Amino acid sequence: MTFPIVIHHNPACGTSRNVLDLITAAGYTPVVIDYQTEGWTRPQLLALFAAANLTPQQALRVSKTPAAELGLTQPGVTDDQLLDAMIAHPILVNRPIVCTPKGVRLCRPSESVLDLLDQFPPGPFAKEDGALIIDAKGNRVV
Repeated sequence: MTFPIVIHHNPACGTSRNVLDLITAAGYTPVVIDYQTEGWTRPQLLALFAAANLTPQQALRVSKTPAAELGLTQPGVTDDQLLDAMIAHPILVNRPIVCTPKGVRLCRPSESVLDLLDQFPPGPFAKEDGALIIDAKGNRVV
C-alpha cells in the first residue's frame, strides 16, 4: 500500500501493540521505530510534538517511568528540561506516536489511530483486552 505510516512503538506497551495491530490489520506495512532502542533527538521530538500539537509536558509519560524520581512532575520544570530527560530516558515519551499523510498523533486510546488511516481493518476487530473497535460490518464502534 502506498499510504506511508510511521509508528514510534514500544513493543512492551499494550496500547502500542494494539495500534500496530490495527494498522497492519488494515493492510498497511508501517515503518516501525522502537524508540527505546533507537532513542530520540531534540529536533525529532520538537518536530513530532509540533506536528501532533503537543507540548513536552503533554507528551511526558509519568506512569511506569522514572519521571517522578527525576523531579519532572514538579511545578516549574521547563520544556528544555523535559526534552533533555526524554532524550536521556526515551521511555519518558508517551506512546505510540503515529505519522501518516493525515497527520501526527499520540494514539491514546489506541482506536484514535483510525482517524489517521484511509481504510479500517475488516471487522470484527478487538483490542488485546477484548474491547471491540470495529464491528462485524466493518464500522467503527468507538
